[in-house]
Amino acid sequence: MTRSEDTPDTAPAGDDGADVYDVIVLGAGPVGENVADRVHAAGLSAVIVESELVGGECSYWACMPSKALLRPVAAFADARRVAGSAQAVTGRLDAAAVLERRDGFTSHWHDDGQVSWLESAGVGLVRGHGRLDGPRRVAVTTADGGTRTLTAQHAVAVCTGSRAALPPLPGIEEARPWTSREATSAKEVPGRLAVVGGGVVAVEMATAWRALGAEVTVLVRGGGLLEKMEPFAGELVARSLTEAGVTLRTGVSVEGLQRPSADRPVTLSLDDGSLLEADEVLFAVGRTPRTDDIGLETAGCEPGGWLAVDESCRVEGVQGGWLYAMGDANGRALLTHQGKYQARVGGAAIAARAAGVPLLETDRWGAHAATADHDAVSQVVFTDPEATAVGLTAAEAEGRGLRVRAVDVELGGVAGAALYADDYRGRARMVVDLDREVVVGVTFVGPGVSELLHSAGVAVVGEVPLERLWHAVPAYPTISEVWLRLLETYRG
Repeated sequence: MTRSEDTPDTAPAGDDGADVYDVIVLGAGPVGENVADRVHAAGLSAVIVESELVGGECSYWACMPSKALLRPVAAFADARRVAGSAQAVTGRLDAAAVLERRDGFTSHWHDDGQVSWLESAGVGLVRGHGRLDGPRRVAVTTADGGTRTLTAQHAVAVCTGSRAALPPLPGIEEARPWTSREATSAKEVPGRLAVVGGGVVAVEMATAWRALGAEVTVLVRGGGLLEKMEPFAGELVARSLTEAGVTLRTGVSVEGLQRPSADRPVTLSLDDGSLLEADEVLFAVGRTPRTDDIGLETAGCEPGGWLAVDESCRVEGVQGGWLYAMGDANGRALLTHQGKYQARVGGAAIAARAAGVPLLETDRWGAHAATADHDAVSQVVFTDPEATAVGLTAAEAEGRGLRVRAVDVELGGVAGAALYADDYRGRARMVVDLDREVVVGVTFVGPGVSELLHSAGVAVVGEVPLERLWHAVPAYPTISEVWLRLLETYRG
């Protein structure tokens, strides 16, 4: 069962009776865990305050369960794309087995393993709701209704993440809609699922639940899917969803919902005058920061908003410079891996400042400045086909005043892709800054392309000149040979 006691309890008491640590972290998700681990490795004492499960959103309601749901979908689809294995694959996915496997990856929503890791790492844990209570102080309301006061000698890090946003529609509370949490933790397959939204959560959950047997309708207010990526990404994903049996309706908005009782379907009223009935409705229309009730006003910050930070993840405008924010709370890049990157940067900066060392003197690796969450953000959308990107789209680059050229290659013409799947469908785009002749953005869409993404990240972050990238020889016959085709096309 979930541990409820505080672990460990070794902090010295301050003059006012508060427990004193070098660093206090609000939030025990992957970001908070990484901050605490980084400062502890530097010799500082650290404690994490958590009101839910240690491991956070990613471990129990986001990355891990969603990818556990989607991996069987991809494996099944890949097998059906190759002659020989296609003939051996019959029937549908075993939904019960998929859900059971997912539950294993979430540890059945128990956090014993994560708590044990904190103990082994020497990081303290206080369970309860933590609120800032003035400079370097946190008041924790514990499960028994009591209050425990913590004081930080050096820094407090806000790693509270974000929650799904729900629009203020008539009837939405009574409709009891799914958010990403319910969509990734549901215990059975709904007969009919309506998905509102066209972003990552919407398309991934439409992919998963359709493959598990649900009738899925996706409602998109805009004109297409994945609109923050290159246009062809959304087009290819939309085509695949439609072929899988998903009903895709664009240019339509929900105006209201009705659900008479918990065991009845929900009816959605749409702005085109039509009605849609579903057993469950998932709203995947964005995220909002979990900063509304953590005492930010006591630090001179506005509650409920994204926290503006500098490159070391220190919150701007706080007197004394003791408050930091990493991960979703700062709104820079709402992705687990980017939040963990910020945690490494922010944790290193906290440790350096605590030691009185000027950051520039120790920053050989750029370890104290988060820069990859501006122009080199990487992301994988685990649909079928996968959609991956790093850096800027062509439109974003042009919007920043860069003189660029977009180079496209159809992946089906690459030998490794043709071997990967019969009638392989996919596309690659490389966005080149013509003045510097470096890659500023890459997008891959197709089966199995997610493992290509880090090579693209190296090219973008490293600003590798194309004349050098030409000498990075991809192995034949692999999908990575697309790099050669992109460079050949660029050279003409």
